[in-house]
Amino acid sequence: MTSLPEAGRPLARGEAMQAVLDYAQGQKTTGFLVIRDGQVLARRNWPAPPEAETFRAAFAYETNEAGELLEDVASLQKSFVGVLAAIAQDRGLLDVERPVSDILGAGWSKAPADDEARIRVLDVLTMSSGLGVDFGYAAPPASVFLYNTPVYAVTQKVVSAVAGAPLEAVTRDWLTVPAGMSDTAWRPRPAGFGDVGNPKGLVSSPRDIARLGQLVLDGGRAPTGERVVSEAGLKALFTRSPANPAYGRLWWLNGGDYAVRPLARRVEGPLIPSAPADLVAALGALDRKLYISPGQRLIVVRMGQAAPDEGFDEALWSKLSAALGLAA
Repeated sequence: MTSLPEAGRPLARGEAMQAVLDYAQGQKTTGFLVIRDGQVLARRNWPAPPEAETFRAAFAYETNEAGELLEDVASLQKSFVGVLAAIAQDRGLLDVERPVSDILGAGWSKAPADDEARIRVLDVLTMSSGLGVDFGYAAPPASVFLYNTPVYAVTQKVVSAVAGAPLEAVTRDWLTVPAGMSDTAWRPRPAGFGDVGNPKGLVSSPRDIARLGQLVLDGGRAPTGERVVSEAGLKALFTRSPANPAYGRLWWLNGGDYAVRPLARRVEGPLIPSAPADLVAALGALDRKLYISPGQRLIVVRMGQAAPDEGFDEALWSKLSAALGLAA
């Protein structure tokens, strides 16, 4: 299995990659990492500017020994929890076809009892529960995609319930320790974060986030060779959901005919046209990014404040494609 290179290894140079780094730095990035075939091609950490008070209060924590800022990964946490759900399936603890109410009990939503009883764990994992952000009935399960953070948080309770342990312990024992993620842990969010119906923040570093990417590239095995999640479990995570071809089980997917983005915005064409079609991604607020291309054996991580460029994904991948010689 591939172990991520240690700090201090020579990094790739070149005008094209420097253009990527210059662009990333200009977009309020604090941590940026590009790894291909286990080789670090680019690694930069930039301090948050003094005027970024709101960002510091809500998202930023201490730095690790490598000088990386530990940050609340925002909705990247959803993809971590998606992996935990896959591991629960591997262990025979979770059947995603079961109604959520079979696990958490009736009344976990505000939908009528008959409608609630039809909502499966799978529907919550694919953001197609049919519930609004207030947990009220909005549509039949599996019929529409609604990016819904409060309802997503139910998956944390489901994983904890079937595992019979707190989410923090499950995450540590099933994922972060086996995968070597020493900087990653759940923390209560500060009051400055705001109420998004998900009071637990997952705090991590760019290198730890990249380790999740490496786990995916290595078919679910840790650097030690230990099986963390099955290949079948990963395949299920990255299977396009009927309600949104750009979404699997708490992971974003490139290469679809169209994408339904947050706020129910349908956009024709792939999620990121300039990125590899096989790209899978964990995406979070303030342009937190974990991009993985299995075909290119490529991992890209970006952390920091919200990018000023509204077309950040497309612009970044256009520059990365030039730097890495990716086919148009």
